Amino acid sequence: MTDQKRAVEAILFAAEGPLPLGRLAEVLGVTDQDALKRSVEELAAEYDHLRMAFGVVEVAGGYQIRTRPEFAHWLRRLKKSQLARLSRAALETLAVVAYKQPVMKSEIDLIRGVETGGVLKSLLEKELIRVVGRKDVPGRPLIYGTTTRFLEVFDLKDLSALPTLEEIKALIEEID
Repeated sequence: MTDQKRAVEAILFAAEGPLPLGRLAEVLGVTDQDALKRSVEELAAEYDHLRMAFGVVEVAGGYQIRTRPEFAHWLRRLKKSQLARLSRAALETLAVVAYKQPVMKSEIDLIRGVETGGVLKSLLEKELIRVVGRKDVPGRPLIYGTTTRFLEVFDLKDLSALPTLEEIKALIEEID
């Protein structure tokens, strides 16, 4: 393994969250991001080839070492559900924010048909959504959007990885 690959491995292992390629290059003090990306991809391929219990994944706009999904049930037993399960109301509200962002509380309330203040507070505390600004109208209401933590929790590379309405309908039809 090259020194750069070993350094990438050490940095990704120690990082608290996904690292964008630019930040990884900055930490390593390199300018050739194409070569750096190849090092990351080679590291990921080595983990795959060796059938390691973890791998390098691209998530939330960066790279992260993550345990493979097939080991999730053991980790859940270890962590005892570190991230509390989300209620149906929280998932519905989060979906509205994810698909409609930037979005105001009044718009979320209208779509869901119920008051969502408590649910929004809970999602803010879990760092799944954030305040992205204020609308330039009387009262200057808060505008919400999703966070990088949202992408991490739902294992999304970026928001374009969210399922389309057609994909969601197909999944619902499969279940019924």
